Amino acid sequence: MKSEFDYSIADSQGTDVKPIEPQQFDIDAYHDYATSLQQRCSNFWHSKSGIAVYRRFRVPQVFSYGCKDMKLSLALQLGALQESMKYAADIPNFLEPWYGIGTVASAFGVDYEWPEGQAPAVRPPFKSVQDALSCNLKPIEETAIGKITLSMIEYFIEKTKGRIPISLTDTQSPLNTASLIIDNNSLFMSFFDCPDELKKLLHVITDLLVGFTQKQIELIGAPLVYPGHGFASSTVFKGLGMSDDVMLMLSENQFIDFESEVLSRAGRPFGGVAFHSCGNWSPKAKVVKKITGLIMADGAFTAETDPGPNLPELIRDTFIGTNVIINARMVGSEKIVFEKVRQLYTPEMKLIVVTYCKTPDEQKRLYDRIHSLE
Repeated sequence: MKSEFDYSIADSQGTDVKPIEPQQFDIDAYHDYATSLQQRCSNFWHSKSGIAVYRRFRVPQVFSYGCKDMKLSLALQLGALQESMKYAADIPNFLEPWYGIGTVASAFGVDYEWPEGQAPAVRPPFKSVQDALSCNLKPIEETAIGKITLSMIEYFIEKTKGRIPISLTDTQSPLNTASLIIDNNSLFMSFFDCPDELKKLLHVITDLLVGFTQKQIELIGAPLVYPGHGFASSTVFKGLGMSDDVMLMLSENQFIDFESEVLSRAGRPFGGVAFHSCGNWSPKAKVVKKITGLIMADGAFTAETDPGPNLPELIRDTFIGTNVIINARMVGSEKIVFEKVRQLYTPEMKLIVVTYCKTPDEQKRLYDRIHSLE
């Protein structure tokens, strides 16, 4: 069976669900379900090798126009949690107060634009790194975006009585954030024209990121899961998950010189770095592996997940024996996913297989086949 990306759908990793209002959701049942998987999560986290399976429930509306309405977002996510309990898995799904990717950029005066029926977008306001460095920064929690993000967390916690796993909002790497505040032609020229000033800006962004992450953690408390967002996450895991898609446009030396240090510094207070990039970052796997404090790396491994999936053998050979967890997203049939797992997995590595099976029966068959490889 051929695997290819479907450009006709809005979210290749999405699962449509029926929304459930908080008063109709069985909080205790989901709390008990998540708790029942906690030991499996702990065993996997503390092992030196092995496989875990996570059937991700990503609701398309939540990660597009629906994020603007916290009540709708929560109802859709509760619908996803309810449905997820039917699928064999080792790691439970979680709530996420998602409100776009411009959270840290808001400190520089960036606000959202809302295209009809789509996720919010931002327009970089500065023409140069120098302009960004000279602007008057505002604490993220005092910006419109920051306030709504924190309000969403408070609303989610209140309505679920603090008994349902919940993550931070989507966290962008310092470089990704820089691309949201500076004209990108100028940003990429700054690697050559003013490297020291660019590094200074990335450290400023890192400080803002760490500070707002701590604000979110204070609000969430016990039900917080790590690394968050697109990663399989648990209350017994650690690390800060960051999207670093811009790294695909850097040379290996540029990544090491500009991005590696700030990623490590951002993740250090939270137990390490969980790295994500869309597309095929496997040719740069060796430099990703050099990130100090790297504990997890996420990527797509089937063409139905991403039109530029990673090369399984290259990721396997790079991370074998490192204790770095590979979070492998695999949209596709049971046959396609199992074949990719066979190419990727070796007993000397730690692998989370992220599945999107359409039925509980297919998920159970795939779950059993994946674990048969251990």
